[in-house]
Amino acid sequence: MYLRAALTSFRRGGSCLPSDVLSVSDMAVSLEHLSAYNRVCGFGLRSQLPATYPHVLAFPLQMRLMTSRGFPFPLPGLVHVGNRISLARPLSLDERFDLHVRAVDLRPHERGQQFDIVSELSVDSAVVWTDVSTYLRRSGSGSAGSGSSAVPEPSAVWSVPSSVGRQYASVSGDRNPIHLNPLAARLFGFRRAIAHGMWTKARSLAALEERLPSAYTVDVRFKLPVLLPAKVGFSATSVGDGWEFAVHDTRTGRPHLSGTVGAFVPTS
Repeated sequence: MYLRAALTSFRRGGSCLPSDVLSVSDMAVSLEHLSAYNRVCGFGLRSQLPATYPHVLAFPLQMRLMTSRGFPFPLPGLVHVGNRISLARPLSLDERFDLHVRAVDLRPHERGQQFDIVSELSVDSAVVWTDVSTYLRRSGSGSAGSGSSAVPEPSAVWSVPSSVGRQYASVSGDRNPIHLNPLAARLFGFRRAIAHGMWTKARSLAALEERLPSAYTVDVRFKLPVLLPAKVGFSATSVGDGWEFAVHDTRTGRPHLSGTVGAFVPTS
């Protein structure tokens, strides 16, 4: 799959996304795999699926879509700038799911073009989980997703080991070399290997696990990458019926991720 991804480097871009919808029916969840994912991301071992877990089930279809001939952009250089997950109700380990993945909403951005990869899980034709990953294809100068914000007082400090990239790759299937090897990461402009953005999001949700409602929408913006190993601060503030949270570098205060948890909002 990553060989196919590398070969997409020869694409020059395009003006439309493929209309294909890739699907898998009657998908079961492995207890062994769920347990391994929960350990890597910091969730407790339970029969309910973390809201971020179905993202790893969808990842193979997402990759297949973005490496298909009709996809306009090369995968190397795409920047994952945001992810929004809407959980309509708790998802149980013993359920079976239908999964659908599509690309939508190609639109201009001040640094290039961006688009969404939408993944949906359904049970008996009812959508129970939606994941919208936003990607940026840069065509101008400047970096994406860094942003700036005041540094909050951390409620927890995490020591993130250099092995977390390999650990998350083993449970997610996302074996992009920038997460696994510092030499490969340097080829893409990073001083060291970087943590997966979806690991950082999952680790943040795990920190809030006991305080999350049964249905909610969690939306994050990925800022600066977490260079491994790292020491990062996690902060969370109760806002109304939800949460605002962030992950930042404990030494410089520079932001890695910012997010919100709020009332469930279905995705049209």
